[in-house]
Amino acid sequence: MFKKFDSDTEVSGISQTKSSVAKGIRQRLLKDYPPIEPYLDDIVPKKEALNIIKCHDHIELLAVKGELLFFRQRVGPYIPCLKLLHKYPNMLPKLQVDKGAIKFILSGANIMAPGLTSRGACMDTDLPSDTVVAIMAEGKQHALCIGNTKLSTNDIRTINKGVAVENVHYLCDGLWAMKLHHR
Repeated sequence: MFKKFDSDTEVSGISQTKSSVAKGIRQRLLKDYPPIEPYLDDIVPKKEALNIIKCHDHIELLAVKGELLFFRQRVGPYIPCLKLLHKYPNMLPKLQVDKGAIKFILSGANIMAPGLTSRGACMDTDLPSDTVVAIMAEGKQHALCIGNTKLSTNDIRTINKGVAVENVHYLCDGLWAMKLHHR
């Protein structure tokens, strides 16, 4: 989604939300990510302006004080940006790939089932398909990508082939590199 993303050409507008809209977004974030409840006021402070950044391809970014927090495409779920996930690592369930998958994921490839079932990989949580997850890597401390499961973890284990997780945002992609001018 963000492989060739360039904020200079992709952003079509930035607007500040009304407080009622910001309140609705905060409620939706709590519903989608219950672990962030103790940190929600730090992530999206009530007294700070919440900006919505409209981009091409129906992508919407949420930012506070020039810091990108969440993104979504069309009316899908808000997905945390990797920098936010690195600050609050327990907001998403984690799946771990083996070392061999790292270079492919960092070039934007989706996560294949064998990369999650091989030695060095780990799926210790049962998750349904269409779940937003943090992709960790064997031997690494921080998530290297955020993905959306295409198969349940049970199906990943039993079928063990094909795309298991769609890579939606990874280290050093266009969103990771994006800089906002504080408004």
